[in-house]
Amino acid sequence: MATHAFGCGRRRLSPLRWFTYLTGKMVLKTESCRFSGLRIYPGHGMTLVRIDCQVFKFLNAKVKKLYNQRLKPSKLAWTFLYRKQHKKDKTEEFARKKRRVAKSASNRSITGVSVEVLQKKRSEKVEIRQAARDAALREIKERNTKAKAEKSSSKKSEVSKTKVANKGAKPAKGGKR
Repeated sequence: MATHAFGCGRRRLSPLRWFTYLTGKMVLKTESCRFSGLRIYPGHGMTLVRIDCQVFKFLNAKVKKLYNQRLKPSKLAWTFLYRKQHKKDKTEEFARKKRRVAKSASNRSITGVSVEVLQKKRSEKVEIRQAARDAALREIKERNTKAKAEKSSSKKSEVSKTKVANKGAKPAKGGKR
């Protein structure tokens, strides 16, 4: 049974064949060579799988030999990498750079802080902010020094209590073992 593009009640064409029918072009899934960067069409090329499971697709034996010789593709004039580095591609000249659309800055409130408070903080002078920061740091340092002093005094009292308790105790009889 032959397939027909507009056949009533007949088998439908696959999307690939339908595209081919409409455009008159056949779509081929091509891969690119890992060394040269050229296209590899179906039924061509060779695959190399390294010990670390990296897959390399090469266009032909020539490319594979060059890869095995550890030659750099950037030093061979016919490879894509060389052409890119030496600006030989005409297509890239005409491609325009995409412009980024600048986002307009909008003030939004953050959780727990309103927009007005944020604007006040932004409009404050640097000196005022610095003074507030220094005051907060001073307060934290004072708290830390007080806590250290309390700790050290409590340790001293514990040490003196243990010394008094040890003086009354008798040493154990016998040797160490």
